[in-house]
Amino acid sequence: MNNKLFLAIAVIILAACQPAAEEGPAPMKDVVGKYFLIGAAINTDQAAGRDTLAVEAIKRHFNQVTPENCMKQEVVVPRQGEYSFADADQFVAFAEENGLKAVGHCLVWHSQAAPWFFTDNRGNKVSRDTLVQRMHDHIATMVGRYKGRILGWDVVNEAFEDDGTLRKTPYLEIIGPDYLELAFKFAHEADPYVELYYNDYSMAKPEKRDAVCKLVRDLKSKGLRIDGVGMQSHNGCDYPDLKDYEATIDSLAANGVKVMMTELDLNMLPNPEQFGGAEISQNYEFDEKMNPYVNGLDSAAQQLFEERYLAFFDIYSRHRDQISRVTLWGVGDGTSWLNGWPIPGRTNYPLLFDRNYQPKPVIEKIEQLFEK
Repeated sequence: MNNKLFLAIAVIILAACQPAAEEGPAPMKDVVGKYFLIGAAINTDQAAGRDTLAVEAIKRHFNQVTPENCMKQEVVVPRQGEYSFADADQFVAFAEENGLKAVGHCLVWHSQAAPWFFTDNRGNKVSRDTLVQRMHDHIATMVGRYKGRILGWDVVNEAFEDDGTLRKTPYLEIIGPDYLELAFKFAHEADPYVELYYNDYSMAKPEKRDAVCKLVRDLKSKGLRIDGVGMQSHNGCDYPDLKDYEATIDSLAANGVKVMMTELDLNMLPNPEQFGGAEISQNYEFDEKMNPYVNGLDSAAQQLFEERYLAFFDIYSRHRDQISRVTLWGVGDGTSWLNGWPIPGRTNYPLLFDRNYQPKPVIEKIEQLFEK
């Protein structure tokens, strides 16, 4: 064999042995994640490793995870005194095994509460003292079980109406407004080192923004710990107003807390009249006119999708020093809650990964914002 032929064969063999170049965008955790945590809410199939394509996307692109449902009260303690920790334990273990920061969601929320939590065995409302004790015990149990393994907890979720008044929940009606203070107090007692957050939707509305900022100041003035506020960011094609959204980031940061986008997605479908926010009790009948993209977004909708995501991530890039985390509410379009809410049976496209967990082209454009 002559030298030229030998060299040609060697080059071919060496090229075949080289790993194939990665296609698609760089891992978001390596680009966006240099400035703040970039995460996703994951379901039990993903935490268990059964949804293998989702797991690949999570491990490649994210450095933080939040549980969609497995830590919510109705799931973890459906009957009084009978905790079921299997799925929550699995979620925390998945995070640890893959080097992901875990955020607990959530401790005090009027929705998806355990059916027994606010009543006695005769169906009557419990007393203030009883509910305070139940709230204490639940918080102590959850926070205590994962002490040292969780980055932070959404302590109270969605306590305010859009007009800034306290939502009329069983916690408010039975305990009174100080249930928020008690919740943060109990969580800090259970783990003095874990971060504690307040989390809510429609945070760009000035009245709600002002109410949450006041809550932060009130808690701090009483010596209570609150580390951050989650702006859920269930966004749409024409809401929220970007100036108001950005103003909320500045206002929260000015009150000395970390700002987090905790449940980011983008509703691409038409909304029924009177629809708003992210109140899960909203429910409307299926209408084909409200489900226009069964076979995929058309070119105009695709362009709008990219423009809106880039507008939000441009804000995040410019406020990177105030933001500690951006978490998408789901991994891929197919498992997003927005396929079934507020109208069941629709086909939505709210996330950065498609139904096969393939990254959408907008991710590379998002990453360019952080490479400037």
